[in-house]
Parts: sequence; structure tokens; C-alpha cells
Amino acid sequence: MLKTATMGRRHLEPLSLSFLTRRLLGVPRSPLPVPGRSCAQGSRNQAWHPLWKGPLSVPGGTRQSPIDIKCRDSIYDIKLRPLRVAYDPAACLCIRNTGYLVQVDFAGTAEGSGISGGPLENHYQLKQFHFHWGSADEWGSEHTVDSRAYPAELHLVHWNSGKYPSYEAAVLGEKGLAVIGVFLKDTGTALGPFDPAGLLPPCPDYWTYPGSLTTPPLTESVTWIIQKQPIEVAAEQLSAFRTLLFSSPGEEEKVMADNYRPLQPLMSRTVHASFPVTGQGAGP
Repeated sequence: MLKTATMGRRHLEPLSLSFLTRRLLGVPRSPLPVPGRSCAQGSRNQAWHPLWKGPLSVPGGTRQSPIDIKCRDSIYDIKLRPLRVAYDPAACLCIRNTGYLVQVDFAGTAEGSGISGGPLENHYQLKQFHFHWGSADEWGSEHTVDSRAYPAELHLVHWNSGKYPSYEAAVLGEKGLAVIGVFLKDTGTALGPFDPAGLLPPCPDYWTYPGSLTTPPLTESVTWIIQKQPIEVAAEQLSAFRTLLFSSPGEEEKVMADNYRPLQPLMSRTVHASFPVTGQGAGP
């Protein structure tokens, strides 16, 4: 059953982040052997992660992600609409250790399960969500805001099912993907309810810009929607992520952490905001 909500006006059946964290304890610490792993992240002082396999397919791209969002430089766009979410919890398939991050997969048959509105022209179907985190609370998010990093970042990955026949085709196409980024920060209390839509903060404000995947093939097919408000997680919940391993059984143990790509130059792009920016009027 789909549950529809407009950001900031959600009434959803609850799941809890602590429930997801408990499920993590049942995920193998090491990844299952999978030939040709296709995604990874890099630490801030590396151009790419040493576990990435094969050459990068978009060397010298002009729309790479992640970026540092400068609040005062973002442009308030009065035309940006509220983001609408409608996820089907029954479409959730599994939670797994991919060897680079923790990922929750969703069935491709739930056509109405996804997002619309915001900066998007079509409906985008939910494919999966995953997390990036650091080895310490001082870093871990892929995007930063005014050079501030958060302990972790959640990505909900959607594909343009109105324009492309499959996720694989959308990855390579213009405006093929839409990724919602949500920052996670520490608190002394466990996070309250969430369903896939409940992973989003109650505040509807967001930044948006054209960018790329932050994992190979790094294709510049992504409309990024970065939520302004972080969600809060307890320290022990972040610690659960840090018990997982990059390494496979029989290999020297390598703790899974710092699985984020370094910041990329903004170049000629503009970051638009769905909310008024201090000292600015509305953009065109």
C-alpha cells in the first residue's frame, strides 16, 4: 500500500531507525563474494577509493558530485515546488553489505513508489537507499554545508521511470536519476518513526543542483535534492555501521568507514534553494 506525503506534512506508519540498526546486526560483517564490485567511495584526501575496480568512465566531468554547498551563494528559486513522496513499504526486499556500504533494495515492480514534484519533471521510482559514514563523528557525509561535514549521509536513489525503460538505462541518461541526500547527526536519543518516507526530515526545505553519481560509473545523470535539515541518530546507531567490514571472509579485516567520495568543484553550476536565503530576493 502506497503512503503519499508532501514534505513537512507526513502521517506515516512508523518504522524506527533503531529497527534498521537492529537489522544491521544480522547483516554479515563482511560482504558476500560478488565478482566485479561496481561501487565504492573515497576519503577526502583521495581522488578515488582504492577499492574501486576499473577506470572511471567520466574523467574530467563538469558536473561531478558531491559538492560543498555554500548557503549564501545558493539562489532561492520561487518556482521550486514541494517534494512529494509515495513509498510502498511492502516493496522493500533486503538489507545488505555491498562491500562498500549498507544498502536497502526495493522491488522494481512498485511503479508508483517514488517521488515527484520539487525540481523534477517526471515521477522517479525508488530503487534503493544506502548510507555513507566516517570512522569518527567529525566527518562521514559526502556533501558538506559551508565546509561542515556530518557523521553520515543517507542517499535515497530514484530513477526516471517516465523517460527510461530501466534503472540501468536511466543511470546513463540525462536527468535519469534523482537522489535525495539527508544528513545524519548525533543525539543522545534514538530517532523516532520512519518508513522510507520517514527517512526524510519534517522540514521541507532543500537545495538542488545537477550532478553525478558518487560511485562508478560517476555518470552525470543525477538531480540532487539535499535536505537542509539533518535527522538525528543515537551514537550507538552510528557505531553499528562501524562494525561492518570492507574485507571478505579470509582477508585481513578492514573496517567499513570513510566510504565517501571527496568534494568536487562546483564549476559553472548554480545551487538552487527552495527556501529564501538570507540577504537575497527570489531568483527567476
